[in-house]
Amino acid sequence: MRAVPAGGGRLPSCFMNAQQPAGRARRAAAIPEMPLPEWLVLTILSQQAAHGFAVAQLTAAGGRLGRVWQIPKAVVYRAIGRLLDAGLIVSEFTEPGMGPQRTVYTATDQGHAAAARWLHEPVEHVRELRSELLLKLALLDRAGEDPAPLLRAQRAVLEPLVAALDSRHANGGGFDATLLAWRRANAVAALDFLDAVTPRNR
Repeated sequence: MRAVPAGGGRLPSCFMNAQQPAGRARRAAAIPEMPLPEWLVLTILSQQAAHGFAVAQLTAAGGRLGRVWQIPKAVVYRAIGRLLDAGLIVSEFTEPGMGPQRTVYTATDQGHAAAARWLHEPVEHVRELRSELLLKLALLDRAGEDPAPLLRAQRAVLEPLVAALDSRHANGGGFDATLLAWRRANAVAALDFLDAVTPRNR
């Protein structure tokens, strides 16, 4: 079962074959390869120790983070297992009580470092603004952190890609021109969004 974005489909890809800047490629090398649900669970647990049920409530439909990206409970628990195996989280204690025992998890030092790097890293493609970037902004807000550095870094990633689209000319018109116009419109809209939500005077 795959995690699905709350509210519908994803933004189309604008730059399927765009090359990463060298600096970004080096930064990405320091971040483990994990799917978005695992990054989300890791970052939640790096911000505050919690049991799996509490994490699942946050990422369920109507949850504070589920409004952006819904993750089924089974996927949350699977992510916890994989993060444990990777040494990025550990079990801290088991909550006492009459009902089912709930194990509380927290991030390790390695997990904290990885989550911090991922949380402040801009996304590569316009289509990822709807899911990954919005989640990062929600997580930063949850932690009381300033989103401006991430938003500025995101704009720096997208600006050259928009410029590259502006410099391209569809061969022969027809659908090639239509597709190019679609991609450019989405890229420009992404920049407008970043401008709209970037805090001023910081």
